[in-house]
Amino acid sequence: MVREQYTTTTQGTSLERPENQCVYNIGIYGWRKRCLYLFVLLLLIVLVVNFALTIWILKVMWFSPTGMGHLHVTKEGLRLEGESEFLFPLYAKEINSRVDSSLLLQSTHNVTVNARNSDGEVTGRLNVGPKMVEVQGQQFQINSVDGKPLFTVDENEVVVGTDKLRITGPEGAIFEHSVETPLVRAEAFKSLRLESPTRSLSMDAPKGINIKAQAGNIEALSQMDIKLHSSEGVLLLDAETVRLPKLPEGTNGGSNRSQELYEICVCPDGKLYLSAAHPYSTCQEYSHVCQ
Repeated sequence: MVREQYTTTTQGTSLERPENQCVYNIGIYGWRKRCLYLFVLLLLIVLVVNFALTIWILKVMWFSPTGMGHLHVTKEGLRLEGESEFLFPLYAKEINSRVDSSLLLQSTHNVTVNARNSDGEVTGRLNVGPKMVEVQGQQFQINSVDGKPLFTVDENEVVVGTDKLRITGPEGAIFEHSVETPLVRAEAFKSLRLESPTRSLSMDAPKGINIKAQAGNIEALSQMDIKLHSSEGVLLLDAETVRLPKLPEGTNGGSNRSQELYEICVCPDGKLYLSAAHPYSTCQEYSHVCQ
């Protein structure tokens, strides 16, 4: 409890103060004052150093109101100029290059581009490695500038949408299964060869097969038999000259004499042979070759 004492005086009177009066000074003095000033000075130095480092970082990193360095923030997204290196995966909806330059993706090992669905599962992948380019997906398609499909691959078929498929390899093309095409043509001034080294070669068409050589010959070579069969039509040989150079000559058991004209005869089994030409048919006389 504080007790206050008041003393009143009048004019002409004097009041003597007690001799043992104590005086208290309010404030910080001595070593505490010196420590406080030193702390304030250190705090000011730290603030100045931090401010200088902030200015230096802003200057080195090229911070600006539109972005940082070559990275600019626009309404359409982020714009990055020059070369950049990404140490971790990059997730983006769309990546475009500048109008006057191409887009280059480079890596010391491989470049992998993944497409994911809403559940995070990979639905498509493009992996460009040092030895192989691998594409994983339900369908692979290459389009032209106007959007026309040029090459399409899926699990069922491979579709080439160009007007012409050109194979320039010295060994040609090898197909393990059937090939469906409206036209097979060799390059200009080069021959066309269809070959099956160990099995048979079959050509089927519902409306006909046309084999044409405009400036050369057509050769069909076989180790066994060559059969020309027509189920309903006829076999037509339409040429200026029809030659069968290796037909056997029929014999009748008589003396052989040289002939310049021969008659083509047919055995019951379809075999052809030659007989000596006379004013009348001699096929019956020279039919011993049919036996």
